[in-house]
Amino acid sequence: MLPVSMVGRAGELAELDRAWSSVVLGRRRSPAVAVVTGGPGVGKSLLVAAALDAFTPRPAVVLNGAARVHSPAPYDWLAAVLSGRDTTRLDLPADALAWLAQQPTAPRERYAPGTLLRLAVRTVRVLVGAGPAVLVVEDLHALDPASLNLVGELATADGLLALLVVATRPAARAVSPELAGRTLARLCGVRGVVRQHLGPLRPAEVAEVLTQVYADPRPELVHEVWRRTEGNPYALTELLAAYAGQDPDALLAPAGSPVPPESDPASSPSRPAVPASRVAVPESRPGRLARRRAAPEPGSAPGSAVPPPVCLTGREVEVLDCLVAGMSNKQAARALGISVRTVTVHVSNLLRKTGTASRTEVALWAVRQRPAPHGATLDGVDHEVIAPASAYPRQ
Repeated sequence: MLPVSMVGRAGELAELDRAWSSVVLGRRRSPAVAVVTGGPGVGKSLLVAAALDAFTPRPAVVLNGAARVHSPAPYDWLAAVLSGRDTTRLDLPADALAWLAQQPTAPRERYAPGTLLRLAVRTVRVLVGAGPAVLVVEDLHALDPASLNLVGELATADGLLALLVVATRPAARAVSPELAGRTLARLCGVRGVVRQHLGPLRPAEVAEVLTQVYADPRPELVHEVWRRTEGNPYALTELLAAYAGQDPDALLAPAGSPVPPESDPASSPSRPAVPASRVAVPESRPGRLARRRAAPEPGSAPGSAVPPPVCLTGREVEVLDCLVAGMSNKQAARALGISVRTVTVHVSNLLRKTGTASRTEVALWAVRQRPAPHGATLDGVDHEVIAPASAYPRQ
């Protein structure tokens, strides 16, 4: 069996443990909040599971829920929590519980949205009881709006003795970017919030993982594995599983890198397709596509100008993701492995290129745009081209 490694995540585990201690010691009137963001396959769920296993004392209650893979329905998170639980003894209206649990016999129309939200919060309070509890929200980026509202309410629920742990991709990659961004902003505004962003493993950390499987991996082996997996923990685990029991030199054989789970289009949240008319012919580098200047939106006034696309470098896109996730310059520097000064320069460039006046404005700008699916090559530099929202047809 391959080791489940927390290499490179010791600091994050320690922060989560401190947040749990603040709940256990009764230092808070409302839940402690921890927000963990990162791309697909970086180990967000593994980190949360490892933290839960290490918590002392053990949580009296753990409520864990996630979005459904297909067609998320209202209160998906709470429905997942209630799944398999005996709710007959809960002092709550039976028809409301049936609706929140998404039971097939639930009445279609019974409560106003505000009333149902209050009942959802009350349901969580009853389940938590005297606590202390851990509320785990998996894949917030894929949750329905009702669940997002519920998570926001729970983060500030007075007297709820719990640690609320949220794992998500950055808001810009959510099913509903604007709603997810507002929810993350609300969570990150809670006093004492733990804010973590998981990035890929560095070469030295990949070497540490390989040492758990092979006694003394050679530097060229480490470099090749890091290159093929790009430091993605999921891809690394899949690669080691594929070559389990074989000589380490087998890892040097040419082969395609494993694909992180969310990279499969069938498992990714749907995004509006980019019209083919807006994709230009390849530039000088093979495999690179550049976007044409966007055509006027159908129905717009003749002669009306459409703002040109915004061209961002790969590093600027990474810094922008950090801003959308609510990270400070220091946190972004740590997540990306660059200096705070460099992050500051990228932030200034982002404000200039997008015509925004603050970090908050550029983050809101980002969640309203729809990034092009390919990079563009401009003057020999790889850029990501983001077209203005007006360049896309209304949904």
